[in-house]
Amino acid sequence: MKTLAGLAMAAAALTLAACGGGSGAAEGDMAMGAAEGAKVTVVEYASPTCGHCAAWQNNTWPAFKAKYVDTNKVRYVFRELPTPPAEIAAAGFLMARCAGPDKYFDVIHELLANQAEWQSGAISPRASLVKTAGGFGMSETQFQECVTDEKAVAALEKRVQAAVAAGVTGTPTFMVNGKTVAYTGGEGPPMPILEAAIDPELAK
Repeated sequence: MKTLAGLAMAAAALTLAACGGGSGAAEGDMAMGAAEGAKVTVVEYASPTCGHCAAWQNNTWPAFKAKYVDTNKVRYVFRELPTPPAEIAAAGFLMARCAGPDKYFDVIHELLANQAEWQSGAISPRASLVKTAGGFGMSETQFQECVTDEKAVAALEKRVQAAVAAGVTGTPTFMVNGKTVAYTGGEGPPMPILEAAIDPELAK
């Protein structure tokens, strides 16, 4: 995507973050649920171009959100790690930021839901992004300005570098109070695995 040709993402991050640290607050965190300092913090590293992330959102997020986030039992933190095609993922993250904190998660969830349309070739990735932007009140010009904002791009690069420094090697990656949740299968930990990691921490 030419609009992101100048995006100087850490090369390691873009290769290791193929679909396939810590619970402390980090600059740029987007969070839902309990306030900072909660007994349990769940961190998810994800990308709008990661198919496994989309599958987790479709299959597990509703139950996870209902049990832990909506009830303020845990603080859910979303951290950005672009996966190939990285320029599309980066544009999605930048657009979500431009939409504002109150719409950030709605944009991310819409991008994940819309993956199939551009992956199937029914629509170009850029057209899909522009369409999503329009749904949140952004014109194509505003979208273009958003994804080429040098300060925003630099801030995203810092967040990617922080993820690499934390040892994250793929998406989705989940951490509960700083400990990576181990699971088999690609789409992310199912509810029983998450419950086994979260509930004992809540009981402490």
